[in-house]
Amino acid sequence: MPPHRKLRMTAPSHIHATADVAESARIPESSRVWHYAQVREDARLGENCVIGRGAYIGTGVELGDNCKVQNYALVYEPARLANGVFIGPAAVLTNDQFPRAVNPDGSLKSAHDWEPVGVTIGEGAAIGASATCVAPVTIGRWALVGSGSTVVKDVPDFALVVGTPARRIGWVGKAGVPLAADGDGFWRCPQTGERFRESDGVLTEETA
Repeated sequence: MPPHRKLRMTAPSHIHATADVAESARIPESSRVWHYAQVREDARLGENCVIGRGAYIGTGVELGDNCKVQNYALVYEPARLANGVFIGPAAVLTNDQFPRAVNPDGSLKSAHDWEPVGVTIGEGAAIGASATCVAPVTIGRWALVGSGSTVVKDVPDFALVVGTPARRIGWVGKAGVPLAADGDGFWRCPQTGERFRESDGVLTEETA
């Protein structure tokens, strides 16, 4: 086996035997990697992460604590996920801004012929099933990207975005529930009671 593709010969109990996990990947015992998932070289998972069946975690990708990457999601390098991020089934985080299989001279592109760019996702944000985030974009803290959406520009904290291209249609709180207008630029979470203030397209939490 080539030295650049060193795999774990014996899977620990928290990594399913069918998973393809590079030896240099950092996966704490509190995290789980399920059937047929692939975790590439130098990827780093935080505590209590779950990598679902058939998911892909690219080389050097970093996940914070308590992240969930659902079945068949594709997280390409150099993505960075903060704590508590949810990636829905079959969602894709891309890394090639100008994708081509070949160079202008017709030769097959290699890893040296393009520069990967990543998707950055803030704390607690969620990407719905089959959504695509086109790098380079930043998804703000606790934002929610609707299923099947295509994100092509940065998403603010607490924003609810849907569609292709994705556009903001509302705000969500930490519970993921759409916020209700509370008058004079204020919003309230109907589930937790948390209150927020909107100013110039930015939502901030109200402190006691």
